[in-house]
Amino acid sequence: MYRKRLPCTLTLLLLLAGCSSLDGARTTGAQPVNSDGTCNAEAVQNMLGKTATAEQVEQARLHSGAQSVRVLAPGDAVTLDYNSRRLNIDIDEAEVIERINCG
Repeated sequence: MYRKRLPCTLTLLLLLAGCSSLDGARTTGAQPVNSDGTCNAEAVQNMLGKTATAEQVEQARLHSGAQSVRVLAPGDAVTLDYNSRRLNIDIDEAEVIERINCG
């Protein structure tokens, strides 16, 4: 059941993350850690164990200072390129955040 819903959920998360702006973050008081877009995963380790909603993913991106974010579910194909401006969020089948790192 989760396998059928997961690709749609991940697509929605990525689309919503792409529609965000830093101006919106400034109005809510959430400002990026690094103005150059370099990722700091330590700043968002408190999100481990939470459900990866579009809002949680975008908050993690903003608070980490990352320029981009990708959500990785079990079985997803992953490129091995390292990007210091990207936040990686690993989730389980129930879409619970298990690991957060940069790269």
